[in-house]
Amino acid sequence: MADEVRRAAETAWTVYRAAHPDVDIQDSRRCLLERHLHRRREARESDTEELTSFGIAHLRRLPQDEC
Repeated sequence: MADEVRRAAETAWTVYRAAHPDVDIQDSRRCLLERHLHRRREARESDTEELTSFGIAHLRRLPQDEC
């Protein structure tokens, strides 16, 4: 379970940073992403690809100037 969340978070973060190269690797959005994916995983069964999609969508919704 934790491995799926970790892989999904890493993939989503990599995709997000590729689209937003100005975002630092240690940006607080990464922590928000990981928490979001843990909650999604606990709420229902999801595979790594689905969690990755949820993660990318979540990152796109975060305000750019508040993190």
